[in-house]
Amino acid sequence: MLNIAIIDADLNYNHKHNFPNLALMKISGYYKERQHKVTLITNYNELFDNIKLYDTIYISKVFTKTIVPDKLLIMTNCRYGGTGFDINNSLPLEIEHHMPDYNLYTQWVNTQLLNGKKNNFEYYTDYSIGFTTRGCFRKCEFCVNKKYDKVDLHSPLSEFVDINKKYICLLDDNILGYSHWKDIFSDLISIGKPFQYKQGLDERLLTKEKVEILTKCKYRGHYIFAFDDIDDAEVIISKLKLWRTYNSKQTKFYVLCGFDKNNKYDNEFWKTDIINTFKRIKILMQFGCFPYIMRYEKYTESPYYGTYVNLASWCNQPNLFYKKSYCEWCVEDNARKIKNVNDKSATIRYLDYFINTMPDTANQYMNLKFYELNEYAK
Repeated sequence: MLNIAIIDADLNYNHKHNFPNLALMKISGYYKERQHKVTLITNYNELFDNIKLYDTIYISKVFTKTIVPDKLLIMTNCRYGGTGFDINNSLPLEIEHHMPDYNLYTQWVNTQLLNGKKNNFEYYTDYSIGFTTRGCFRKCEFCVNKKYDKVDLHSPLSEFVDINKKYICLLDDNILGYSHWKDIFSDLISIGKPFQYKQGLDERLLTKEKVEILTKCKYRGHYIFAFDDIDDAEVIISKLKLWRTYNSKQTKFYVLCGFDKNNKYDNEFWKTDIINTFKRIKILMQFGCFPYIMRYEKYTESPYYGTYVNLASWCNQPNLFYKKSYCEWCVEDNARKIKNVNDKSATIRYLDYFINTMPDTANQYMNLKFYELNEYAK
C-alpha cells in the first residue's frame, strides 16, 4: 500500500479559498480505489515534519501568485501541475476520467466549521464538479487555455456527477462553442439537479434557441458571461437585447481590466483602460447586469492602482453596487474607515487622484447609478 500526500497549494496559501481542486480530487479517487492511503496536507510544516512517510506527493495550484516552497518541488517523489504551474501538464487519462473523491476535503471542512470559520464551503460539500467539454477557439491573449483550437467533448456527466450531491458545477471553457451543446443541456435537464457554469458563458455566441434553453433550465445562481474588450461592445449589446427579451433573471459579467494586449502598459494605456472599464460598466447597468471586476496582475504597476481597487470593491458587492454610484460608494466607504472627519482613507485618496487626473472621465461616470440606468427594471 502506498502512502500518498495531496497538497492544494491555493488552499495552503489562502485558507479563505472557497473552491476545491478538481485534479487533486481525481488523483485521490484513483488511489483510494486501489486501496492506497491518501492524506490531504493543509500545512507545509506538517508535511516536512513527516516527509519520509510519503511515497508520492501530489501538489496542484490554479493561481500563479500562489507561493510553493522551492524545496518541495525539487523532491524526487513530488509531482506537481495545474494552471498555476503549467497548463500543458495534463493528468494521465486513467486519472483524468476517474470519479473525483468528494470526501478529500471533508475533514478540513469539518475542522474549519468547528473552529467557527464562516467561509462558504458549499462547493466542497454540495456540488458535483467537472468538465463536459474542454477547449475554446477564441485564443484570448490573457487566457491560459490558448493551446486549444476548438471545443471538444470531454466527459459524460456520469463520470463526475454524484447522485448524493444537490448541485452540479461545470468548468467548461466555452460550452456554447461546442457543436453539440444541445445534447449536453439535454443531459443536464434530464438529471434534474440545479447546475451552473462557473467559468462563465460566451455571450457572443447566444442565439434565440440557446437563450430559450438557458432560461428554462434549473440554473443555479447568477448567469455569468464575460465582457473583456470594449471592441466587443456592439455584439455584446445586440446579444444583451436578445437575452433580455427572454430572460429577466440576475446576470453577471466578468469584466477584465488592466490587461494590455499590446504589452505597452504606458500612461496612455492606463487612462484608456480606466475609461473603457467604466464604459463597459455603464452598458451593463443599462441592461440590468452586474459587473464583476477581474484585475489582470499588471494593475498593481498602474498609477491608477487605487482606482482599480475601488472599482473592484464597488462592483463586486452587488448590494452596494445596486444602491450607490461609484462616488457615493467611495464617500461612504471613507466615512466608515476614518475616525476623524478631517482624515482621508485610501479609498477617498484614490478617488481624489482619479478626479484630479481624469476630470472629464470622472464627471462622466462616477455618479452613474445602476437603478437609474437599468432600462429593464422600469
